[in-house]
Amino acid sequence: MLVRGPLSVGEIAGRFTISPSAVSQHLKVLRTAKLVRARVAAQQRIYELDTEGLAEIESWLDGVGPLWQKRLEALQRERRLESRGRP
Repeated sequence: MLVRGPLSVGEIAGRFTISPSAVSQHLKVLRTAKLVRARVAAQQRIYELDTEGLAEIESWLDGVGPLWQKRLEALQRERRLESRGRP
């Protein structure tokens, strides 16, 4: 939802059925993980995506992607062999 732009805690909480307190706890975890950042505007906290933190994740995924691709290809080969009635 933050892909579309910054939102206040109240706007974020209004989109969920959990309590505003629970939403705040989740946002704290996301802040700690550098996935979102908060700024204060008047009496509100405004949240937005943290592009630097997301870039770190993208870089990590680029490193493990080839490994997972090889494993998925091996799994697909095994499934094909099993479906052909491999001995």
